[in-house]
Amino acid sequence: MEDIAELQEKLEDLEHEHKTLDQEINRLMATPPVDLLTIQRLKKKKLALKDQIQKLRSDILPDIIA
Repeated sequence: MEDIAELQEKLEDLEHEHKTLDQEINRLMATPPVDLLTIQRLKKKKLALKDQIQKLRSDILPDIIA
């Protein structure tokens, strides 16, 4: 298993990419003509990144059941 520092670095990279995609989606939606297909693809990629972020967070801080 990877160490916590490596997981944290991956998490930061994914969060940055997620934020960048969000900004790109907002820019595309504000600039006519709106390319719905491109926006839909970016949103799917953003959602996949969110899932990866959640997985990494759970790997870094596992649930403790007492």
